[in-house]
Amino acid sequence: MATLSEIRALLGEPRFNWSDPAPWVELEQELGLRFPADFREIVDAYGSIQINGQLYLEHPAGHLRHSLGDSVRGDLEMWREEDMAEFLPGPVGSSPGELIPVASATTGEWIFLRLPDDSSSPWRVVVQEFDSPAWTLHEMTFGEWLLAYLEGRDVTLCSRNLAPDGPSYEPLS
Repeated sequence: MATLSEIRALLGEPRFNWSDPAPWVELEQELGLRFPADFREIVDAYGSIQINGQLYLEHPAGHLRHSLGDSVRGDLEMWREEDMAEFLPGPVGSSPGELIPVASATTGEWIFLRLPDDSSSPWRVVVQEFDSPAWTLHEMTFGEWLLAYLEGRDVTLCSRNLAPDGPSYEPLS
């Protein structure tokens, strides 16, 4: 499993370093799920950021302009619309097997975490290409997927041409 130290080695030192679990607890209680530990650890370290001028990650802290909770609520509403169902491999929501939207990209992709069918199964990543009904299930955790993205591997969202000098990030204001 990819670790924060591997991501830090490529992306650079985090500047957010959040330690209060309250925003996570509040959002998780509202949604009826517990986000995977690797996702929480990465987002707590970096906060709300844009990676390589492409990928948006957001933190659930309510005082932030770019809040994961606000985005998830709005995105769930959008993806639950009847005409959006054809674009995903399953329903959005917080039940086992459903998809929860957690990130987006300037290039039109949406990143979902697929909730495990049972507690012994791992979370997986689904990337939906918004300009088409195409989606890809990545049999990896969020941390593994993000590490592959930072390494320039093809995980549906490619960074090679957006980060020719290597991965970087900017805090979202």
